[in-house]
Amino acid sequence: MRITGDHAALAIEGRLDVRTAADARARLHQAVDGGLGDLVLDLARLEFWDATGLGVIMGTHRRAGRIGRRLVLRSVPAQLQRLLVATRLHRILAVEGVTADPRGATLPAL
Repeated sequence: MRITGDHAALAIEGRLDVRTAADARARLHQAVDGGLGDLVLDLARLEFWDATGLGVIMGTHRRAGRIGRRLVLRSVPAQLQRLLVATRLHRILAVEGVTADPRGATLPAL
């Protein structure tokens, strides 16, 4: 897993799972604490995530909200979009730049 960016925009590449969660959490929380306004999290190159990774995203969302910031997910992979809809997290998280489902399926609007 690799996270690049600054206090306004970050991109996650690779895996966001139980093995990478602690490092990701520390980096995301550092970005939240060090900036103002929206924090954009680009997920276009996210290859895999598990429940722990989703928990990192939700924890970052909560932390941002507590200090008056908003976490915005950008370029969310189709499979993660479906998970957000199935868990109704799409109603809580700010999502922009929805990517197409590689199978051509229509996804519910986020």
